Amino acid sequence: MISYSGVAMAVSEPKYSVENKTSEYEIRLYASTLVAQTQIDLPFDDAGNKAFKILADYIFGNNKTKTKIDMTAPVAQQPISEKIAMTAPVSQIKNSMGYLVQFTMPEQYKMETLPEPLDPRVELVEVPARKVAVYSYSGSWSESRYKDKLEEFNKALSRDNIKTMGEPIFARFNSPFQFWFLRRNEIWFVVSP
Repeated sequence: MISYSGVAMAVSEPKYSVENKTSEYEIRLYASTLVAQTQIDLPFDDAGNKAFKILADYIFGNNKTKTKIDMTAPVAQQPISEKIAMTAPVSQIKNSMGYLVQFTMPEQYKMETLPEPLDPRVELVEVPARKVAVYSYSGSWSESRYKDKLEEFNKALSRDNIKTMGEPIFARFNSPFQFWFLRRNEIWFVVSP
C-alpha cells in the first residue's frame, strides 16, 4: 500500500500473461476486468486530473452502500469516439468528444457486488478479455512526452507488422503525488485478432 494525505492506495493490478516480448514492447493477455469510468471533455493534461477526482470520490465511499473500494492501477485514459469498443481500455488522444477515463476495480468484485455510484457521471462496465501491445516508460504525464513515446511505439509496431484496433490507451500506475521521474506509464493498443 502507498499512503498519502491519510489515504491508502493499493498497488494491485489486473493479472495478465506475457505472450511475446521485444526490446521495445510486450504483448500481454488480460482477462476481463471491471472498471468504473467517466467521460471528461477537457484537454489532455487536464482530463485525467478531473476524472481522477470524480472516480476517487466513488471509490472513497460516494456510493449507495458508502463502501470504500481499494484503489488499483492503472488509471487509463482514451479519446472518446463513436468507434471505440469496450474491448479497448482507455487511451489519450484528444478529439471533439473528450476522454474516457477508467479505474480498474479490485478483482474480488463482480458486477453485481460493486456498490452503485451516487454520481451519475460514474458508470460501471465490464471490459472483455483482450490481447494488448504495451509500451512502458517512466517520467512525466505531459502530452508532449506521451506523443513522443506514442510515435516510438507506433514505429515499432509498424516495423513488426502488429495490427491494432481502436485508440491508444494511456495507462498511469502511480499516485499524482509520486515524484514525476519515478512514475510508471504505459501506452496500450488492443491487438487485432
